[in-house]
Amino acid sequence: MIKDSAVARGSVRLAQRLRSLVSGERTGVESDAPASVSRRNMLTLMGGGAVGAFVTGPAMAQSAYEAAMSSGSGAEWADKFDAPMPSLQSVKSNRPTFSPQSAAYTEQAIQAYTAIVQKGGWPTLPTNMNRLKVGSRGPNVVTLRQRLLVTGDLVQNSGRQDTFDSYVDAAVRRFQIRNGLQPDGVVGGSTLKALNVPADVRLQQLQVNLVRLKAMSGDLGQRYVMVNIPGAEIEAVENGLVASRHLAVVGKIDRQSPILTSKISQINFNPYWHVPVSIIRKDLIPKMQADPNYLTRNKIHIYDGKGRELQATDIDWNTNDAVNYQFRQEPGLDNSMGSVKINFANPYSVYMHDTPSKSLFGQDARFHSSGCVRVQNVRQLIGWLLKTNPEWPEQKIDQVIRDGTRVDAQVKPPVPLYFTYVTAWATPEGVVNFRSDIYMRDGLGTVTITDGDVPPDQTASAAAPTTQQSASAAPAYSQAPAQTAPTQVTTTETFGGTQPSAGFQGNSSSFAGYKPSPAYGDGGAGQAY
Repeated sequence: MIKDSAVARGSVRLAQRLRSLVSGERTGVESDAPASVSRRNMLTLMGGGAVGAFVTGPAMAQSAYEAAMSSGSGAEWADKFDAPMPSLQSVKSNRPTFSPQSAAYTEQAIQAYTAIVQKGGWPTLPTNMNRLKVGSRGPNVVTLRQRLLVTGDLVQNSGRQDTFDSYVDAAVRRFQIRNGLQPDGVVGGSTLKALNVPADVRLQQLQVNLVRLKAMSGDLGQRYVMVNIPGAEIEAVENGLVASRHLAVVGKIDRQSPILTSKISQINFNPYWHVPVSIIRKDLIPKMQADPNYLTRNKIHIYDGKGRELQATDIDWNTNDAVNYQFRQEPGLDNSMGSVKINFANPYSVYMHDTPSKSLFGQDARFHSSGCVRVQNVRQLIGWLLKTNPEWPEQKIDQVIRDGTRVDAQVKPPVPLYFTYVTAWATPEGVVNFRSDIYMRDGLGTVTITDGDVPPDQTASAAAPTTQQSASAAPAYSQAPAQTAPTQVTTTETFGGTQPSAGFQGNSSSFAGYKPSPAYGDGGAGQAY
């Protein structure tokens, strides 16, 4: 139920206007509105994806595409390649992705997608077609236009129907942003897969995530950091507005980032990296077998249980003998932690940190870590975290990073931190967002990522969570049976604490995440020296 009366009144007016668009009828809500819908008004109303495209109501004989086409004047637009892109603006906002009202807006989206499903959904594109981009022509462009029109990403009758012009380019980019993809305007790979996910699956995805969003409806704090794992995205929020957004790299399929609630308490500048046992076993031993100079080149030292340094030649790399020793990488540009590590208490030995592998932030599927969260533009985030500590002005932060000094800074007061798992939600602007269910927790079998981007670790132990097939083997869209979650202790996220729970299954009332072994982390929290 929508508690905010203003939101409720706005929702009623919006629903009435949208119902008139679908049915072709006029409402008495805005008697001075023209009979036809202008291009700007259509962008405003339909700019939020399906929420702006349809409202709930009885199924009609018209298809979703026909209903959208009949909603306005039907005027033809000139075939131009320099059309503006105002529809992209409403996708981006300084409001947080998740808020106490997120569940209410998502309920509206569910109504909208229910109507789309009742009308037969949307058309799909051939999975073997050539990539489509500005200048492409042909029947596949016609289908693409129909697909984008149904969800409100494209303005009706804009440009020639068989031409991929700037109107389609803007619509594709808008769709890509809503789906957490790189907005390059090209249809192929991840974008094609996301376009072809059926409407009824998207509806189920919204319904599953509504449960999670309702668990997030409490007070998250005046200042907090939100990490959405499926989106590999981070927001720093202050006074109800986003102070900064960051792309992230999160856990691989078999080394999943956990759901958790904690508080960021400390920043480690130029940290050491203590290699966890899982990485020693899965990565370090194979690398040393292939290249005996790997440890030396990466400035990784070996210590026994008494703190005595060993040589690489003291270890038999053809066995698992190496897991009995401690491996520590020195601070520096090539350190796996980068220049900064963000500490917070948690039982999973995970944390947030910088990375020398910054090229990974340019990928659609950013699932490459061993459970920790790598932060794009981490300098901006730590500046925001430390701005309440007068001992750490911006100039001092820059100086410490530049000098390579090994030092810690306290976050005062500690900032609440939330690791969440949400793959579908709607925003106050009416934008409906979807993300890949990379860990298969929705129970819908929908993973829409680029082929080959995130192959599971083939050397993973049998106890590690795995998918039934690698991402590289996934078809353009496959509604596979829900995977059975591994038998592990989990935590139910209440955003005020955690409690034991079974793993999230379908429309369960719990908001749960897997608890990976502490060895899955990129290194033990609190182990920086």
